Amino acid sequence: MTTKQGRFKTALVMIARNEARLISAVLHSMKPWVDEMIVLDTGSTDDTVVLAQTAGARVAHFTWVNDFSAARNAALDLSDADWHIVVDADEVLQHGGEQLLALRDLQPDFVGRVEVCSAYGTNDTPGAAAQEASSWLPRVLPRGVHFEGRIHEQPSSTLPKRNLPIRFKHDGYLPEQMRTKGDRNRQLLELAVQQAPHNAYLHYQLGKDHEVHDRFEPALQAYNQALSLLSPETSREPSWRHDLMLRRLFTLKALGHLSEAVQYAETEMPTWPDSPDFYFVLGDVLLDFVVAHPEQAGHLVPMIRQAWERCLEIGENPSLEGAVHGRGSVLARQNLSLLRQTIGELR
Repeated sequence: MTTKQGRFKTALVMIARNEARLISAVLHSMKPWVDEMIVLDTGSTDDTVVLAQTAGARVAHFTWVNDFSAARNAALDLSDADWHIVVDADEVLQHGGEQLLALRDLQPDFVGRVEVCSAYGTNDTPGAAAQEASSWLPRVLPRGVHFEGRIHEQPSSTLPKRNLPIRFKHDGYLPEQMRTKGDRNRQLLELAVQQAPHNAYLHYQLGKDHEVHDRFEPALQAYNQALSLLSPETSREPSWRHDLMLRRLFTLKALGHLSEAVQYAETEMPTWPDSPDFYFVLGDVLLDFVVAHPEQAGHLVPMIRQAWERCLEIGENPSLEGAVHGRGSVLARQNLSLLRQTIGELR
């Protein structure tokens, strides 16, 4: 299907349920850059449908069957566009509209990854500023490419993948949004893991769901299982292994398994020379170690300082999955400043 504006037609494709909170902003952020917007509603009881229609989307309906791929594929089947841009109802386009327009003149022979910048809240510190982390997700799909997987679904395609300069701002991981999801994701993930017990990615995602709800023991078990299914252990692939490494380090720290965390960091260090996030979390782990073992402060404090200084030497690297914005700049500088202040007070 061609358009007057270019050779190839583009369509936003979305599934939604009770997304009145943000769906208007999402659709208006995309409307200037695509030829059509399609929303498949999976059972809303709020104003999602009327808001989507008012924003200019074509709305259809689907009975939810506890399977995200089934819903996404049903939405894709409603479109005759050459390019499908898959967007969730809590993801507002930040930049990259011109790249979306450019798809009209690009042969649909690859899967495009976009940057989804997610805000993360803190459950233990109400009102604390959220941090932001980047994920590169395959969301620009040629017609005919469909999803597989009950949850945290992925496109099933052998086409090459390409990172595109398109960024979305996502707030679905903030505590107030996570509470509305309840145990839905965990239940779906546990079912998916039962059906595919050797799928490392599903164990990783189950660990994330446990972690964001402060269930650290089962999170660690899931991360350990994911790692055991990846080979070789020192590989940087798949792309989400960077985030898995960081989350396992953080979870060990949260559980107080500091010696194990330090040992794990030593094995991972050669793999991530370009990751400010690795050195940032390493500094945090070592700091907790000093608090637990103050007699070792003499040789550990310089190591903490070196870790955070290494963050600044590397700088920001949002190309790595799970990279938290600021760890290669402002957050590392803040930690170094606090470290110097604390050392000065102790003298």
